[in-house]
Amino acid sequence: MDPNYFDTAVRAMRDRGVEFAPGLTAHQVRTAEAEYGFRFPPDLCAFLEHALPLGERFPDWRSPGSEFIRDRLAWPADSMCFDIEHNTFWLPAWGPKPESMEEAHAKARQAVRSAPLLIPVFGHRYLPALPCEPGNPVFSVYQTDIIYYGLDLSSYLFAEFDVPNPFPVPDSPREIEFWSDLERLNG
Repeated sequence: MDPNYFDTAVRAMRDRGVEFAPGLTAHQVRTAEAEYGFRFPPDLCAFLEHALPLGERFPDWRSPGSEFIRDRLAWPADSMCFDIEHNTFWLPAWGPKPESMEEAHAKARQAVRSAPLLIPVFGHRYLPALPCEPGNPVFSVYQTDIIYYGLDLSSYLFAEFDVPNPFPVPDSPREIEFWSDLERLNG
């Protein structure tokens, strides 16, 4: 992505009240990736190296071991377990629902662990870590209500923060194992 686009994105987001710190250094990126066990896809990485958004709903990738980031990483599985327990959610592909809620939660958590990790971007918006290439969609994940909030990073920034998007928007989102299937359940 073009650095001029990131300058435009930062200006537009600042106009909407988002504060920024200087971008992450390559060392800080590697430290965050090692701490949390994923690699940032190149488009998200380039944005975070350009400028780091700040605020209570943004992850501070400069804070290794951050409880906020750990909570955000756990949110997709935790919120799925909430729906299993309180809203009768169960995927038929998992087989019969276990009698024990503990076993049902374990099965759901295993399914989430087997799926591409979702990287927190802002609040309950996530970008998949895999494939580790530019162009992954951004999902809104609220319990098992999972929808595309952007077909890629730039269309997400437009949808969430009204950042002008000079790039062609994909005709359809990239298919992401597990998460795209859940999104279709809501569609």
